[in-house]
Amino acid sequence: MPYLPTVPPEEATGEVKAMYDKDLARQGYVANYTRAFSVRPDVEKGWLALKDAITSGMDPRLYELATVAAATAIRSSYCSLVHGRILATSYYSPGTVMSIAAEDTDDSLDAADTAVVQFARKVAREAETITEEDIDELRSLGFSEADIFSIILAAAGRCFFSKVLDATCTPPDAALRDMPDQLRAALTVGRDIAQQP
Repeated sequence: MPYLPTVPPEEATGEVKAMYDKDLARQGYVANYTRAFSVRPDVEKGWLALKDAITSGMDPRLYELATVAAATAIRSSYCSLVHGRILATSYYSPGTVMSIAAEDTDDSLDAADTAVVQFARKVAREAETITEEDIDELRSLGFSEADIFSIILAAAGRCFFSKVLDATCTPPDAALRDMPDQLRAALTVGRDIAQQP
């Protein structure tokens, strides 16, 4: 259960009801992260605007890769599960996604993707230690200045969102149990999945 009370769906009005209705129309349930932001719907609106700005100028696969790298680095089960599922269904094999979560990508990713994962993890864990050599490595692998900045934005933005969810004890949605057992276990790097919606 979240540490802070959230607005129950049956009591939602105004902006909160609009947030909940959007979730219900898209996936048939109100996501736990949406409920968490019911305390401050203006912040959720700001987060979505920021996320949209980041993703609008970024290759979707690169965004998901940096996001999963950052989320697993900071032990966010919620974000690791959501975005790991996207990686495993759209871009990589489940085994490759499990290796990313385990920080063992030597044989499963090419040099460019491995560098993105390592860089996004460093942004999430210890951004103050990033050096010009880290940036130069990405440049040498063909990433543009805009690509590198986008990776930084994706990883740093994920830290904000993931830390809000973990600090409020917002569990991953029960619907995330509906993925292969091994993949789910590999991506559950922090809080357990909710038992019920």
